[in-house]
Amino acid sequence: MRHALKAEKLGVDAVSIDGFECAGHPGEDDVPGLVLIPAAAARLTIPMLASGGIADARGLVAALALGADGANMGTRFMCTAESPVADQVKQQIVANSELDTTLIFRTLHNTARVAANAVSAEVVAREAEGVEFSDIQHLVAGARGRKVFEDGDLDAGIWSAGQCQGLIDDVLTAAELVDRMMAEAESIITDRLAGMVAAAETVR
Repeated sequence: MRHALKAEKLGVDAVSIDGFECAGHPGEDDVPGLVLIPAAAARLTIPMLASGGIADARGLVAALALGADGANMGTRFMCTAESPVADQVKQQIVANSELDTTLIFRTLHNTARVAANAVSAEVVAREAEGVEFSDIQHLVAGARGRKVFEDGDLDAGIWSAGQCQGLIDDVLTAAELVDRMMAEAESIITDRLAGMVAAAETVR
């Protein structure tokens, strides 16, 4: 929240709020989107996008219900036909569950969520020894991560993936993904949620 409020004060047009579920750097407070998004919606006056943990229509509808103006999806769009990453990465995201991520750099107070692999496991093990960043820098170098995305070598380096990979079951085109999400979101809102409201009115 403090970063979002500072950004608003500095004059940005909109902010993206990343819950702890997100890929990349979720911050050091470990606040999940279910809490962070409505907290931000209550205090910000500029548009806000919800990020982290969103991979389908259910997440989109939830984000809107929590007060977001839209949603950001990184891991989900990485797993589309147009995404330039290697097919091996996309297939690994489909195969992975929500448990297949690793938090690295915790001891350095610069936490990052990445896909679980041999390199991320080694980074965590080295951190447990109390090393400095310089001691693990060679493991997390960007050039190694690029080999993952370009060559499909899943253990070449670290690569970002959010917990929402557990919700991803297919590789679609971006258009197919958006069309499906919008259709399912409309169905959730007009059928499931409207039905709940109607049922509640009947009980009253």
